Amino acid sequence: MQIFPAIDMRAGRCVRLFQGDYSKETVYNADPASQALVWEKEGAPLIHLVDLDGAKAGHPVNVSSIEEICRKVKIPCEIGGGIRTLEDAEKLFSLGVARVILGTAVCENPELAEAFLAKFGAEKVVAGIDARDGFVAVRGWLETSKVSAFVLAEKLVSLGMKRIIFTDISTDGAFTGPSIGPTSELCRKVPSCRIIASGGVSCAEDAGRLAALALPNLEGVIVGKALYDGRTTYSALVQESAKAAKK
Repeated sequence: MQIFPAIDMRAGRCVRLFQGDYSKETVYNADPASQALVWEKEGAPLIHLVDLDGAKAGHPVNVSSIEEICRKVKIPCEIGGGIRTLEDAEKLFSLGVARVILGTAVCENPELAEAFLAKFGAEKVVAGIDARDGFVAVRGWLETSKVSAFVLAEKLVSLGMKRIIFTDISTDGAFTGPSIGPTSELCRKVPSCRIIASGGVSCAEDAGRLAALALPNLEGVIVGKALYDGRTTYSALVQESAKAAKK
């Protein structure tokens, strides 16, 4: 199971929100690109980028920061937040992004995923499913739909989606531990799809708990606030995950 550090961007800065609340923001680095270089040096295989302004606006906003990150690091970057059209994705790919994450767009219109997959291929398109009480949250988590997270996942996989990032909003930034139950259930419901967990990791042992599930399609976990607050280190997360996977 791999560890993917997160860089959430708002107004060109590296920030974290508490459970998606835009009024509860902590700024960790005024220069996201310098932060990306830190994670590359630590050994991250990929950096998870989120355009928070884009998620709210409905189109990519932190374009200059994204471009600078992709220019400075050699490892791939994925980006989510505000990607609604093929043109949005093409713009981000032109900046050097390795894969794009579709959230609100595919919740409101799952068939749109087919168009993205047909044009860019399954390795360059990821579905981001953010759940609040089992239902998909959209528009930067500002709204909760009536769409079941698991039903949406099954629909997207039937359309050809091969990778899903799953976030349980109740755990995001709360240091309560990862959402073991829902994540495990999702992995079992879509065994042909690679799942990346997100939210709740507060220490290295939490990464170990996910790795210990030994779910073959659990590809990795995204970690943000625990790293930025110094509750753990990237190397400790990797070591604990590897140790748990061997048991």
